[in-house]
Amino acid sequence: MKTDLFDYVLPERLIAQRPAERRDESRLMVVDRRTRRVEHRLFRDLPDHLRAGDRLFRNNAAVIPARLHAVRPTGGRVECLLLRPAAGAGPGGNDWWCLLRPGRKLPVGATFGLPGLFSGTVREKAPDGLVRVGFETTEADILAVADRIGEMPLPPYIAERSGDPERAADRDRYQTVYADRSHRVAVAAPTAGLHFTPELLARLAALGVGAADLTLHVGLGTFRPIATEQVEDHAIHRELYEIPAATRRALAETTGRRVAVGTTSVRTLEDFLSRSPAAAADEAVFAEAGIFIRPPWHFRGVDALITNFHQPRSTLLCLLAAFLAPGSTDGVAWFRELYAEAIAREYRFFSYGDAMLIL
Repeated sequence: MKTDLFDYVLPERLIAQRPAERRDESRLMVVDRRTRRVEHRLFRDLPDHLRAGDRLFRNNAAVIPARLHAVRPTGGRVECLLLRPAAGAGPGGNDWWCLLRPGRKLPVGATFGLPGLFSGTVREKAPDGLVRVGFETTEADILAVADRIGEMPLPPYIAERSGDPERAADRDRYQTVYADRSHRVAVAAPTAGLHFTPELLARLAALGVGAADLTLHVGLGTFRPIATEQVEDHAIHRELYEIPAATRRALAETTGRRVAVGTTSVRTLEDFLSRSPAAAADEAVFAEAGIFIRPPWHFRGVDALITNFHQPRSTLLCLLAAFLAPGSTDGVAWFRELYAEAIAREYRFFSYGDAMLIL
């Protein structure tokens, strides 16, 4: 399948630079796969389209304020993006794989930091550009430092923030209201969940719509476009996930539709079900998602999907096209029609943009 099929032209003005004033005031395109009917609503209208017995499966990963600004002993500036703890780093979690800028000027042994807060030493440089950094901190660990002074790792298509009030606002809005701080493992938000408010979740619960949490460690690979000419030649990124025993039971026992909140939830459920049966179990599952969901795909564990509007030539568009027409390639043409309509109606795209509900 040609990657060009997943390309489209998006006017720059439709790339959302800031979220809607209220989370559930985002627009919602509702797509019925059976009738091919399309409605244009607001996200707060979601309860009109769900019913008792349905269950939301959502990614509760919390985004780390992972962008740290520091200086070298020479006075040069350094930007450090925390990605994940280094395996075998031991207690304290102070060896991390990071992205550094300017990385070329920081060889193994180079140091940087902020006096009175932390210092970092480059310990290893990987061929893919990642850098293992050993940190020493005045706080409990480097995560505590990030909580204190770090900035949210907004995607590259969002303009640099101009001041502290905007950065403080991002700390709230680039995080779902159900994010679990004990799962601070993401460097990108599971953005479909950004539209939910506590009030909306309460309305859904009163309707009889349940919720079950899982955790996928969202990495930078989610932003990496497909660079190969053929979709099938793309090397998909891998991400760790956890599915608690209660969520495994919910997956097996849901009487209505299993509604995935975001592509990260889809990827987690489909990867798990490709390995294991959906029967209830008494233990949590810890695994690594390495599947590439693309047309044609037969979905095992997802009946409906809430998702944002995605970047051109992305693996997320492949997943969307697969879900629009499971088991065939017909969803490719249909997603292009839907995106053309969204552009014509000036929906807002990407992380802080509007949403789509596919039933």
